[in-house]
Amino acid sequence: MKITNILCFGDSNTWGYDPVNAKRYAREIRWPGVLQNALGSGYHIVEEGLCGRTTVWDDPVEGDKSGARHLLPLLHSHAPLDLVIIALGTNDLKDRFGVGADDIAQGLCRLVDIIRKSETGFTGPAPEPLVVCPPPLGDMSQGPFGEIFAGGAAKSKALWAAVQKHCEQNNVRCVNAAEWIEVSPADGLHFSAAAHRTLGEALAQRVDRAW
Repeated sequence: MKITNILCFGDSNTWGYDPVNAKRYAREIRWPGVLQNALGSGYHIVEEGLCGRTTVWDDPVEGDKSGARHLLPLLHSHAPLDLVIIALGTNDLKDRFGVGADDIAQGLCRLVDIIRKSETGFTGPAPEPLVVCPPPLGDMSQGPFGEIFAGGAAKSKALWAAVQKHCEQNNVRCVNAAEWIEVSPADGLHFSAAAHRTLGEALAQRVDRAW
C-alpha cells in the first residue's frame, strides 16, 4: 500500500504549546496527531513544530528561528514527501520584526518556492505545498506575550487577505484556520486542546479530498 507522507512545518501551535500551563500537549492532542488519527494508516505525518519559528526572519532575541533556513534540510531529511503543510506567520507579527501582513504572506510564498525547488517529492520533483493561515491574535493584555506582540493583533486581522492574494498569484493552495478555530483566551496566542482537534479534523478532510 502506498503511504502518503506529510510534513507539518510550523511554530509553537504545531509543537503543541498549552496556553494554560506552558507545557506541551500530548501527541494525540496536537493537531498533527489528530490529523494522523483522522487520516489513518495510509498516511504518515511528520511533526516539525518549533516555538518561535518565523517564515523568513532571523530573530535577534531568540536566535535561529527562520523557517526559510530550516526548511530545505528538513525536506531532505524526511524525503520523499507528498505534501508539506506550512502553518506559520504568527511569530512574524512580533513587534521586533516590524513587518506587515503583506510581508508575512510573501514570506510564506518564499517557503513555497523552497519546497517547489527541493526535488524531495515522492512521485515528482517536489511535494505539494499547502499554506495554513493562522487565526488572528486575541487579547494579550493579561498574558505574558502582550509587549512582544504589540500592534500584532491589527496586522493579524489583515493576514488572510494578504495570504490569499499571494497564494493565488503563486498558484498554491491555502486555507484559513480562522474558518474553524480561534486562539485561546488564556494567552491570546495559542490553541486550546479543542481547537487542535477541530483544526486537525478539518485539515484531514482537505487532505483526504486532495489525495
